[in-house]
Amino acid sequence: MASGKENDPTIPVVAPTAISEKSTPQGPQSTQPGPTANMSVSGGGNRNVLNLPLDAEGKRDWSHGICDCFGDIGTCCLAWWCPCLAHARNKRRLDHLEAHGTPDPERGVRCSSDGWIYACIEFSCNMGWALQVATRGNIRQRYSIRGSSAEDFCTAYCCQPCDLVQGSRELQLEEESLEPRL
Repeated sequence: MASGKENDPTIPVVAPTAISEKSTPQGPQSTQPGPTANMSVSGGGNRNVLNLPLDAEGKRDWSHGICDCFGDIGTCCLAWWCPCLAHARNKRRLDHLEAHGTPDPERGVRCSSDGWIYACIEFSCNMGWALQVATRGNIRQRYSIRGSSAEDFCTAYCCQPCDLVQGSRELQLEEESLEPRL
């Protein structure tokens, strides 16, 4: 049913434009739209590979839930039986991404001082999880994941292996986004 407004000469018709054009000596040029939430930023790869929705503060959920440990069975076994190595590997990978914007070429394969410190604390007073709190907070900050220090504390304390796997999988997504496609 026509309302009669389609042909009303007093209403201006403006065509929508998706891009803006600028005049230059070579002719009109188009500019691209601004960046979106899932785009790469300097100093690393895509930090929201799964394109999870952001809240009003620009924060998102973890890419994998805390109980998704078995999605990476190798890291899960390492985290259950040798959490000092799993923690050292996560910390090394995170530090390398922060410093170089590229994945750690060794992917944290070798043991580092972080692993030895974790092992000493774990064997002496069963509190290796305390080191995980800081690493989890740094991962949350890097990927703009919602949460708090209190949640980091509770997660690392209540389920060390699940925390280690969740952090590892978040790092893995960014590392994979930086690898060349064949």
